[in-house]
Formats: sequence, C-alpha cells, structure tokens
Amino acid sequence: MTPERYQRILAVLKRRQPDLTVLTEDVHKPHNISAIVRTCDAVGVFEVNCLNSIETEDTPTFKQIARGSQKWIYLQDYREIETPIRKLQQRKFKVYAAHFSPKAIDYREIDYTQPTAILLGAEKWGVSDRAASLVDGHIIIPMLGMVKSLNVSVAAAVILFEAQRQRLQANFYDRPRLDSQTFDRTLFEWCYPDLCQFYRQSGKPYPKLGENGEILDNSDTLNFN
Repeated sequence: MTPERYQRILAVLKRRQPDLTVLTEDVHKPHNISAIVRTCDAVGVFEVNCLNSIETEDTPTFKQIARGSQKWIYLQDYREIETPIRKLQQRKFKVYAAHFSPKAIDYREIDYTQPTAILLGAEKWGVSDRAASLVDGHIIIPMLGMVKSLNVSVAAAVILFEAQRQRLQANFYDRPRLDSQTFDRTLFEWCYPDLCQFYRQSGKPYPKLGENGEILDNSDTLNFN
C-alpha cells in the first residue's frame, strides 16, 4: 500500500453515499450490469442490490461483471423482489421504479437528496407488475424521438447523474457520510482485501491504519502466510 494509493482510496470512500442505491430486477446481461455498477461507482453509490429470480446459465456471477468496479461497490444478491424493497423502505428509502405507468413522473422531479433507491427492470420486460406495486413511485425519462425507451444501463446513468447533480449542489460530497464503524471497516477492506478473510476467520477485529495506510499493529499479519 503506497501513500498515494491510500489517499486515493480515502478520498473516494469519503464521497460514498450510503443513502443512494440501485436495485436491479433480473438484469442478466453482463455488459448491462457492468455498466450500471461502473456508473454507481462514478457517482459515489456505496452498495447495489441485484435480484436474480431466474436461475439460468446466462445469469452472470458477480465475478463476471463490472471489470473490477465491484471491488469498490458492495453487491447484495436476492432471489425475490419483496425482500430488498421492504428492507430499503424500512431504512427510510423511497424506492422509485423506472417504469411506464399513468402515475409515472419525470425523473428530474424527484428529490434525490433524500434516501433514494432506483429500481431498474429486465432488459426485455422492464419492471415486473409485482415490483411496480410495491415501490413508492414510478419515474420516466422523457423521450422525444421514435424509440420509447433507453437501454437499461443508459437509463441508470441518466438518472444517477441527476442524483449526483442534486447532491453536489447540496454539498453531500464534501464530508464523509458513512458512519465511523462502516467507514473504518470498508477502508481496511479496500486497502487490504487479501487480509480481510484472515481476520474474519480468526475472529479478530481489523487493525487500525496509520496516516499513510500502514497497519499500525501488524503482529497478527506476520502469520498471515
């Protein structure tokens, strides 16, 4: 761990937004999941929730996606839609589905400075009827051409960068927004991913890091190998 890399990791983690997330529903194409996760990283999303209700050989594993972006985004995997939506709502998130319906509103009318989750549906079918009935609202991206919708990863980028714009104006990226325990845990896991399993298996807490990312008490890590 070089001091330069540590400072880069630290700067990125300080801008992570724990109350902005994405929930994908049966988005199976690896290039779409990859693009969504990379956009989430770019706008400071801390975690992404992925529903894969249909087990197929084409369903991507997390190791297949995102070209490394998944190292910086926590991915939560689900098998049915009710659980992630309910969990987010219990955490005071408003869940908005990108979904055509009579009650859908322009995505720019949403206040993304509030705890917000964006639900994105499958490439071919969009958001399921069940999911649409559970969320807090429906949003659309107005289309002025012949096509009726955008690719799911492009739609994710459009919506998320509007959320970023609002949060930049509200100075949400100027100070750490993760709680201190989550911040310290994530910092160590990002800096020393190979050591995390060692500490978890040994039942010992992660050690503190110095100002340049060095492990202050490395007595345990000497036995790592």
